[in-house]
Amino acid sequence: MNRLFGTGKPKAPKPTLDDAITSTEARVSAFDVRIKRFEGELAGFRDKMQKMRDGPGKDAIKKRAMAVLRQKKMCEAQRDQLMQQSFNMESAVLATENIKNTMTTMQAMQDANKTMKKQYKNVDIDKIYEMQDDMEELLEQANEVQELMGRSYNLPDDIDEHDLEAELDALGDDLNFEEDVPSYLNDALPAMPELLPEAPQGPTQLPADSRPGDVARAEPALRM
Repeated sequence: MNRLFGTGKPKAPKPTLDDAITSTEARVSAFDVRIKRFEGELAGFRDKMQKMRDGPGKDAIKKRAMAVLRQKKMCEAQRDQLMQQSFNMESAVLATENIKNTMTTMQAMQDANKTMKKQYKNVDIDKIYEMQDDMEELLEQANEVQELMGRSYNLPDDIDEHDLEAELDALGDDLNFEEDVPSYLNDALPAMPELLPEAPQGPTQLPADSRPGDVARAEPALRM
């Protein structure tokens, strides 16, 4: 069949807003180039007119300048329209993206809502309350067991705090070894030896009569 009747031409993809925006911006750029060219021509006409005197030549240049100015104004008007169209299309693209994001968010929230409903079907609130009550009772029993295990035995209940303080002070007096030493320790300690007399300070001089005779007689000879 395709050989007899041939195949249809492939359909071109439909233009999108992004394609339209790109095309419009390209046209705006083309108008900007033309406007700049017109501005250059007008600047040249102005310089010529300033140097020329009034007459037919100056009037001809003025007419040409007026024609260029009209073309410049037309190009500026078309450029402004294209820029407005591009702005409107960009706004439409932004609105479309916002709608898509909103739809995606709504779908995600709906899926989450369905999932939560399925999960809460398996949750029994009464069982949770019962479990909390059981835990509270178990903790109370554990505290009672700890109190029982820490109970003291054979301790009198009528102990006065003043008697305890007095006994503590007495223990402090008995344990003060630096001030009071028991008598049996004093008997066991050996007696300390008496200290030797201190040596005299300065040179020691012997009595005159205590020197030997030979030494006494030899002193005059040594002095000579």
